[in-house]
Amino acid sequence: MTTAETAKQVEIAAQAIRQQTIYRPTVGLVLGSGLSELANSIQDPDIIPYENIPGWPQSTVVGHSGRLVIGTLEGKTVLVQQGRAHYYEGYDMDQITLPVRVMHALGIQMLIVTNAAGGINADFTPGDLMLITDHINFLGLAGQNPLRGPNDETIGSRFPDMIGTYSLALRKLAQETAVANHFTLQEGTYAYVAGPSFETPAELRFLRTVGADAVGMSTVPTVVVARHAGMQILGISSITNKADPDPKPGTVVSHIEVLETGQQIIPRLTTLLRGILQQL
Repeated sequence: MTTAETAKQVEIAAQAIRQQTIYRPTVGLVLGSGLSELANSIQDPDIIPYENIPGWPQSTVVGHSGRLVIGTLEGKTVLVQQGRAHYYEGYDMDQITLPVRVMHALGIQMLIVTNAAGGINADFTPGDLMLITDHINFLGLAGQNPLRGPNDETIGSRFPDMIGTYSLALRKLAQETAVANHFTLQEGTYAYVAGPSFETPAELRFLRTVGADAVGMSTVPTVVVARHAGMQILGISSITNKADPDPKPGTVVSHIEVLETGQQIIPRLTTLLRGILQQL
């Protein structure tokens, strides 16, 4: 797709959203698997189903509701993406990153991304929250980078710097919120893989060796595009299952486990996000 075609598609989607809400959001929030209930905290929301937005990718995964919820939370005007589309669903990189391009077109300059992830770090336990400090973009390294193709210089550099992608200032606010509410936040590196199959033990041993603390099938393409556009980014992984490089015989990992653990995490994640927004 050419730069002009992408820009036109983004503007059509952004205009459709403007016509369906009275709000002008300043903070974007992407909710991952099993975390959609967080959107229920939004006050006086305008709700826009994805099918009402031209070109918007539809999620086919259980635990992803498929709508935008726009309103106020802790005095901030937020746009919540309640469910996301994934590369493994058959979409290309342009399609799965359209939402963040639209957020940027709407004037959003701060992005909070959440996901469900498997904990590789031996010190992590299902139910933990991990602040993302860095990522390993396996698809991007292999050629599936969402910035591949013509570059729009009005948005960002041809070769964006990825050092410091995850805002240190926002992570500090998150840690302060956790301390004030008496729970612990882990920190670590998130590895992005294509999915949808869960990783083999050998693959997990490889990921552990190269420095991954958690692994998942989303988030990074969105973050790369947001970084290119100069947005402030906070990433939070919900550790919903143990990604064990040396599993015991009979060990089974399932999406149901991911969703169930995600439900247990929601109260702390809601507290965390509220506290961060309060301090902005």
